[in-house]
Amino acid sequence: MACALDVEETAGALERYRRRAGGLIVAGAAVLPLAAGAGALLTEPWREDTAILLCVVGILALGAGTGSLALARRMRRTLAAGTWSAHPAVALDRTGHATTLVLRAPDGTETWPLTVIATRHRYEAVRPGPDGVLWWCGDPRVGGVLAPPGGGPLIWAKPLRGERVRRRVVAHAAAEGLAHRPVPKQPQAQPPEPVTANGPDPLAANGPGPVTANGPGPVTANRPAPFPANGPEPVIAPVPRPFAWEDPHPVLTCGPDPFGTDDPEAGSGPDPFAPGGPDSVNRPATRRDEAGAGSGPTYAVLVAHAERQAMPPGKAPRREADVREVRWWRVRSLRRLAGVQRVLVALAFCAAVGAVALTGPPEEDVPKLWFAAALPLAGLVYAGHHVLTRGRHAARLMARAATSHTPVPRRYVLLYDPHGGAPVLVFFPMHGGPDDRPEGVLPLVLPGTPKHPRRGLPERPTGPAGLHGWRDRTPFGAPFVVPWIDGRPLWAAGPYREADGKEFLALLDRLAPPVEAQSS
Repeated sequence: MACALDVEETAGALERYRRRAGGLIVAGAAVLPLAAGAGALLTEPWREDTAILLCVVGILALGAGTGSLALARRMRRTLAAGTWSAHPAVALDRTGHATTLVLRAPDGTETWPLTVIATRHRYEAVRPGPDGVLWWCGDPRVGGVLAPPGGGPLIWAKPLRGERVRRRVVAHAAAEGLAHRPVPKQPQAQPPEPVTANGPDPLAANGPGPVTANGPGPVTANRPAPFPANGPEPVIAPVPRPFAWEDPHPVLTCGPDPFGTDDPEAGSGPDPFAPGGPDSVNRPATRRDEAGAGSGPTYAVLVAHAERQAMPPGKAPRREADVREVRWWRVRSLRRLAGVQRVLVALAFCAAVGAVALTGPPEEDVPKLWFAAALPLAGLVYAGHHVLTRGRHAARLMARAATSHTPVPRRYVLLYDPHGGAPVLVFFPMHGGPDDRPEGVLPLVLPGTPKHPRRGLPERPTGPAGLHGWRDRTPFGAPFVVPWIDGRPLWAAGPYREADGKEFLALLDRLAPPVEAQSS
């Protein structure tokens, strides 16, 4: 690796950041002439308020785009002149101040307190976890680029100012155990394998067989028995949003809904939406690399990493209806998964605006009322479309899996993806030892509230789990399952991924970055 820009994921992330900056500049330049046109064409009382609003929006977009473009050029120069290095990291949230990160030098001799220059949304994609590792490229005395392991989303950070503040922040990081964290393996020593959106190849040796009306193909040692061969004819239904490595346009084959909620549009064909977002790609499947099936971190290694990530158990989640006894829309977490709560919030805002309109506001306030109504109406349309085309199908899919019989017992290890902090369960054979290799991984939906997103996750980072489902599958043969842990289901954010060679090992290295030595 000659420089950090040679990492494919880094170059792609920088290009996406530059394109977003250019889009903001174009949008701002397009809105300002509209403001001038509105001032010339509209009549009172619409003219002044509309022109002012469009001017403010255009100026903000131009300013944000120009600043982001300048920062993108600075990132490019820094990444082209240096290489990535992996560092233990601690995130500190200071009330009333910008977010602060503290990195420890690979040799353990220095700590670097840094201030993050990024919006909250972009920072959350890079935020390190309790046992976090970040990649750094730059000079800690001037500033540089931060990214999660793999060189993904990029943010700029500069040195924290003020000697007293720096000492206080470093002392806080030391109290968090930064000095005793293991040294992560450096990117130059072992370049990371890219994790793509490829699903497992249905034609690979020992892989899942073709999906037919009579169920999946032959059963392997790492997969439970399929549903009976005399099962019903399959239907096609959209699936929940896939995880980072899955196909963003999957097609699901499944049987009828046990709750009797099947309807005609459930069999209308492939998913009409693109849940992966603007950066998603629909890549073809590749053949598994069987040479890597017996390598990778062991159960003992991942358990040690999970225990370092573990946080003290918080307040227990509120009780909710049992999905095995009621229909899915009566389960609070499934309603949230489907997006019903967003619809209700948008409806409440629309009702409030409608109530104000019924009171007969003054004529000069009518334009403001229209502007106030536009946002909740747009939100209601978007949220309703999401529920009808994607959300309710995802919730029904999870309900089907959670209520299936004969769970498959497995041991789990709870880890967190550094790309956004999503929880991921890594599964091992139920009866095995510390040298067992992972059988598969399952991404989870954060079960808590926005303020406490991890509330509802297992209290212990390791333990037994019962995997229900194994009936509904993607075209690549990846099954959808729901783990039951401590008597409660945890909803999956994508299909179960079985061990499949190099890409699977790269994913495990991302979840639990390899370490070189224990720091003294």
